[in-house]
Amino acid sequence: MIFEHEIPKGSRLYFGKLAKAKRRLENSVCEILEKNGFEEILTPNFSYSQHQAIENERKLIKFSDEDNEQVSLRADSTLDVVRIITKRLGRTTNHRKWFYVQPVFSYPSKEDYQIGCEWIEHGDISDILNLTAEILKALKIEPILQISNINIPKLVSTELNISINLLKNGEISELIKLDCDWLDKLLRVSNIKSLEDVISIVPNNLKNELEKLLKKAKEVNYSNIVIAPLYYGSLKYYNDIYYRVIQDNLVICNGGMYEAEGISSLGFALYTDNLLKITEG
Repeated sequence: MIFEHEIPKGSRLYFGKLAKAKRRLENSVCEILEKNGFEEILTPNFSYSQHQAIENERKLIKFSDEDNEQVSLRADSTLDVVRIITKRLGRTTNHRKWFYVQPVFSYPSKEDYQIGCEWIEHGDISDILNLTAEILKALKIEPILQISNINIPKLVSTELNISINLLKNGEISELIKLDCDWLDKLLRVSNIKSLEDVISIVPNNLKNELEKLLKKAKEVNYSNIVIAPLYYGSLKYYNDIYYRVIQDNLVICNGGMYEAEGISSLGFALYTDNLLKITEG
């Protein structure tokens, strides 16, 4: 029996001190974003385009609108923010820096609060990396900032004629079985020094993307950086350098470079619920 006062598994309830901590956290991050020129936007909970953002479409909560077109509950905010700003609001605003504080939803009844931002028509990833670092320092935490480049695993897959799924799924043991010296060293890259060392021995078609990753990592003002050149994330739209922030096996943030509506942009999402677990103990 399900009682009326129960809440679905995966949904969120905040009250008392935790609700106050959530509001305080959101306000702190929003103040930093506003100070850096970002304005707030709240997008609809319902979307027509979520399948373009999420790798596993089975995670979407889907239904039909009045014209029997497929609609999903918002599982990701990035593409919707860019499309609304550039297409629906394009004639009323030229502003290109936006932030949002809102939940995302996934099947069957999971909700996660996010604080995110999108910097439309901006291409320097180090700016958004340093903004993320500024927020982490303001919150007085120093989790791992893992920086990657989605083009590198794609090029490795082509170079070695292997399935990209080996890299998507992180099947390290299968990659080691290939007995490829430069790949073994690339798998062991974890910092700027080891990345510098491996660039000289990889095939030529990998060098440019590795050098780009190295250059941007050096431009970040943050001490706890990990370089993961072969990491392959789950969001469809990142197409260049991207990153995630991790502590205690919790992903605190995802961010990176992407293209939407033919426009190159950058953005990130901080996961409020995981941040609260870390900052509130």
